[in-house]
Amino acid sequence: MPTVGVKRDLLFTALGRTYTDEEFDELCFEYGLELDEITSEKEIISREQGGSKASGASDVILYKIDVPANRYDLLCLEGLVRGLQVFMNKMEAPRYRRVRPVSGEPQRLVITKETAAVRPHAVAAVLRNITFTQERYDSFIELQDKLHQNVCRKRSLVAIGTHDLDTISGPFTYTAKPPGEISFKPLNQTKEYTATQLMSLYKTDSHLKHFLHIIEDKPVYPVIYDSNGVVLSMPPIINGDHSKISLETKNVFIECTATDVTKAKIVLDMMVTMFSEYCAQPFTPAPPGSSCQRFLDNAFLLTSVPSDSESTETLARLLTKMCLRSEVTGAGDEIEVEIPPTRSDVIHACDIMEDAAMAFGFNNIPYTTPLTYTVAHQVGVSSCTVGRARVSLWLKKTAALTLAPPAVHIANPKTAEFQVARTTLLPGLLKTVAANRKMPLPLKLFEISDVVLKDETKDVGARNSRRFCAVYYNKSPGFEVIHGLLDRTMQLLEEKSARGDGYHIQAAEGKKGGGGGWHFRACRNSLNR
Repeated sequence: MPTVGVKRDLLFTALGRTYTDEEFDELCFEYGLELDEITSEKEIISREQGGSKASGASDVILYKIDVPANRYDLLCLEGLVRGLQVFMNKMEAPRYRRVRPVSGEPQRLVITKETAAVRPHAVAAVLRNITFTQERYDSFIELQDKLHQNVCRKRSLVAIGTHDLDTISGPFTYTAKPPGEISFKPLNQTKEYTATQLMSLYKTDSHLKHFLHIIEDKPVYPVIYDSNGVVLSMPPIINGDHSKISLETKNVFIECTATDVTKAKIVLDMMVTMFSEYCAQPFTPAPPGSSCQRFLDNAFLLTSVPSDSESTETLARLLTKMCLRSEVTGAGDEIEVEIPPTRSDVIHACDIMEDAAMAFGFNNIPYTTPLTYTVAHQVGVSSCTVGRARVSLWLKKTAALTLAPPAVHIANPKTAEFQVARTTLLPGLLKTVAANRKMPLPLKLFEISDVVLKDETKDVGARNSRRFCAVYYNKSPGFEVIHGLLDRTMQLLEEKSARGDGYHIQAAEGKKGGGGGWHFRACRNSLNR
């Protein structure tokens, strides 16, 4: 879960009252958050770097609050305070409106076809007549950093650029050029550099060097120009110094370039909705900002809350407390739920049901007796994972990630290393052996986990299958050891050795070498009893 650090006194000022640590901890719990730590900048530095390094650091009390990973609207003080205020009925859930500029046409961002080779998507919006203080400015910058680390996946999916609109002139052009043809003065530098020179310059920069790999091997680099040819930014690396924002900035141009347009829209929504409260007309980003979506839900889906709150009117009030404006439509038990652009986490009726239960209070839901009684027991192959069985077999359990080639392809992999789901456990164990060759021999390893197999009969085209795999690694092959393990495992599973109705051993396809033995497969007539 992401952790948000906020200054306690600043938070209480925004909330309009002071809380004890225990009171605020309880408020966080009721809202589905967790007050993880109460600390200070000085204490953090002292703990991580030693007391000598903490000299001169701030003693201001910080609250470290854990927020759900998909609640991007809670990553800054503004969103956190807004959510708590609405939850406590101290303010109404805001409605975000798109407005046109008083004079002139809306700004335009033109995307050229050249960007398809490197970073094809871009979205933008303007915050007009905004007023920054030092605290607001710091929060604005910090939200960008948190979004970059979170939903933006360290700028690989989305990169945010913010600019002082009064220093540049639209329409803006997002294009891509060879690095030698891009030249501008980057943020906080005193002279111009070509893109090629910048990549060399930032290889030693402790912050920016982590993003260079995203584009450095591309034949063209993305770049944004204004109508006068001024470079706004070279995403996802650095902004231009010409359009940098400051405390005096009144109109902010926000652009998000991306490889994932959905993520780009989410990030842009977060930036404009969180800080539009500081505009002369609060909660009014300029186009192309976002408006609310509407979601129809049936009250019977939400009846996990107790009987005194099962009325549709009460459910609508509970949802409104969670910034989901709701009203009864009058058509039976139907409720119309308004999903604001801040709540990108709401994509299904289950998400709405969770918020209703949270607003009611999980501690307020009474215990009930199940209508059906069952007796649970372990699935057969999983029974080998208990400590007694492991000790008796003298094995060490390993746990590898479920992704490995070849098989079911992942549509949205988190990294390039994990793009397909594994169909066998053996490569993971062999990789573990390879990484521990300096350990004393023999190595006895096993894993009981799922593999993913294609299955056209399933609605997702694939299914999970539980497998058991073991490896014995020694100077001599020791087939009798692995054979004994198999027999002992089947004895624990109460399976007899017999063809047809039991288990047997047969040679499997494979190559000799790598330890002097063949691969063998244990076959059972029934894997799951």
